[in-house]
Parts: sequence; C-alpha cells; structure tokens
Amino acid sequence: MKPINVGLLGIGTVGGGTFTVLERNREEISRRAGRAIAIAVVADKDLKRANAIVNGRAKVIDDAMAVVDDPNIDIVVELIGGTGISKQLILKAISNRKHVVTANKALLAQHGNEIFAAAQKNGVMVAFEAAVAGGVPIIKSLREGLAANRIEWIAGIINGTSNFILSEMREKGASFDDVLKEAQALGYAEADPTFDIEGVDAAHKLTIMAAIGFGIPMQFSAAYTEGISKLTREDIQYAEDLGYRIKLLGIAKRKANGIELRVHPTLIPTKRLIANVEGVMNAILVKGDAVGQTMFYGAGAGAEPTASAVVADLIDVARTMTADPEHRVPHLAFQPDQLSDIAILPMGEVETSYYLRLRVHDKPGVLADITRILADLDISIDAMLQKEPNEGEAQADIIMLTHRTIEKNVNAAINKIEALPVVAGKVTRIRLEVLDK
Repeated sequence: MKPINVGLLGIGTVGGGTFTVLERNREEISRRAGRAIAIAVVADKDLKRANAIVNGRAKVIDDAMAVVDDPNIDIVVELIGGTGISKQLILKAISNRKHVVTANKALLAQHGNEIFAAAQKNGVMVAFEAAVAGGVPIIKSLREGLAANRIEWIAGIINGTSNFILSEMREKGASFDDVLKEAQALGYAEADPTFDIEGVDAAHKLTIMAAIGFGIPMQFSAAYTEGISKLTREDIQYAEDLGYRIKLLGIAKRKANGIELRVHPTLIPTKRLIANVEGVMNAILVKGDAVGQTMFYGAGAGAEPTASAVVADLIDVARTMTADPEHRVPHLAFQPDQLSDIAILPMGEVETSYYLRLRVHDKPGVLADITRILADLDISIDAMLQKEPNEGEAQADIIMLTHRTIEKNVNAAINKIEALPVVAGKVTRIRLEVLDK
C-alpha cells in the first residue's frame, strides 16, 4: 500500500522529536497504522538546523505554504505555533483537502470553531492530542474513552512551568522571583514567561478540554485567568500548615446554570494525589457520572513526550483516512450540530471555598469585626489560623478558610474588610477545591 506522505511545518523541539520518533519506531508505527507513514518534506526558516536533523532523509525547504500546496502531501503537521501564519497554513491545508495534525493550543482555543467548521465542510480531520498536556492522552480519553459519561468536572495541573515554580517555592522556602530565575536558567521558563505564570497557557488548554468534555464551542475569551506571580512563600507555608498545597489549576465544572471555566492558584488537600504532583509534570482529574474520578498523569512538555502525541495522531488519521467522514470521531466528541449553547458563568457566580489572609493590628475586637462582615454575607468559617506578632511588631496575620460560598459575596466581604481601620493593606484571597466529589 502507498505510504502516507507527511509535510512537517517546523522542526524545532517538538518537530525534531516527531521526526526522531517516526524514524526510530518506523516499523512499529507501520504495523499499527496498516501502512507506512513517512515525512516527505520539512519546512523551516532555519535550513541549517533542519538539514542537520533530517540528514538527507526528507526534502527540506523554507516555504511552508509550498508544503501545504504540494499535491503529494497527505497530512500536514503544524508545529510552528502562534496564531498568525499557522492559522493561514492550516486553513489552506484544509481547503486543499489535506488532513492536519497540530500541537497549537493557542490557535485552537481562539480559532478552533472556525478551523473545525472548515474541516467538517471539506471532509478532513484536524487532530490535536499534543495541544494539551504533552504526552498525556487526555484528548483521546475525553473524546473516546469516556464517551459513555456525562462529564461533571475537569481539574488539571496543565502548565509544567508554574508547577515547577510552586514546587520549588514550597520545598526551598524561596521567593517567586528567585524560583522563576531558576526555571529560566533550566529552560523550563521562557525569557518572557507571561503565558505560563499568568495562566494563559493553562486557559488555552482548559478551553479545549471543556469543549470536548461538555460539548460546547471553544470559548477562550470567557475563561477566567489568574496566575501565580503574586503568590508568596508565606501563603505557601500557611497552606501547608493547614494541610493544603497550592497548585495552579484549570477547572471546568458543569453547573445547573452554566459552565465554570477558570484558571487560578488553588488550595488542594495534601492527601489528594493531584496535590502531590511536583516539578514540571502534568496531571488531570476528570469526574464522569458513570466512571467516577479518573486521573491522567505524565510529562506535559518536551521533545519526545509531545512527539508521542503527534505521532499517535498521525496513526489515527492514517487509520481513518478512507473512512466516510460521517463515521469518524467528531473533533469535539459531539456531533457538530449537537453542540450546546450553555453559557460560561461569570466569575462572580462561581461557588467554591476560600483561603483569606489578613494583616491586622493586634488589638481587641479585630476578629469580631471581621467575622461580623463575613456572617452578614453568609460566609461561614471552616478553619482559622492566628499568628502571634513577631517581637517588636504591632501587626499579625490571620488566616481563614471558608465553607463554600459565592465569589461575589467574598468580593464584597473583602472590600468591607479592607476598609476596616484595623486591617493593614490588601486581603490575600486564594480559592480552595477539595476535589472529592
């Protein structure tokens, strides 16, 4: 049978890993796919680097659009990234009736609705397992393995850079700025780490998982995003003292009045498995009505872990290229005309528990004033930690954990508490999730 010819756009870290894995496991991949899969053309602006990796085993050019227009190419693998030229290339490949494999989470989160509609119209597939959690097969699991379930919620550590920073801050008692510099020196964080540390990268991935889990369109612009750059080592230690770990979580929950879609630092009980995921590893919990909780764990980035997902997508596409498009697995798990228009809830309507840290003047009656404000807004306290002032200081920290309540009530309470003359500075608020049901 004729081999499947692949055009590879971008041969950086993941592209190089993809080329290596395809070459090394060529025989195994052919046995799984039922025919050979070969990279015929590689497009990259850095011809010297590309030629060094390819070493004569494929044609190398610097014009990605020429690959997309090549009639001999069956599948286009887009590993350039970004939302500019990559979008043009993917849409042109689709219009040329070529199947697409991509690891581009930002592009799919922002423009996936348009891309999938074009693919549906042209009868081709867009596969994107590598866009979320690197080598962890979460997309296939949500789309196929858990297809019998009504997905109730998804919660994941889906950015390795942030998880590394939080792990190091906890283990070493170091500051955020010091650990960020360490992460950059180790290559875990970019020179501009904004997307990672401010939760944008995680929000891209969460948007994709929520669309598949709940059968809704991509709605990245509706996702609430809050990063870890303002976390202090004191809060990480206080959380530990109370039996919790702080992780940057992406959380999507099905509620009666809409979908929660949020990324933010979160206290998780230390006894939960996901609370003990350290370093650059990823982990995702999925709660289905039939299966209960499932957990997916593994490397969320890196050349070969991500290449594992890219090549798996190539095999999937190869297996189903000749199938009737109407009988393929839908891009977002649900049939395109069956997507729900259920709303994404505004953050003020989200219900969860909270960690509140207040710096207060050490005077009688302070606690009574604060608890009165909370009670007036129907916020009850689950646990409290009161620190004695350091010698020579007139201020102390009070840490409270609340029971579940509505975010807008917590916002109102914080505004009133900060206005008290006995409270110094801003109240630190971190959301808390038990993740037990």
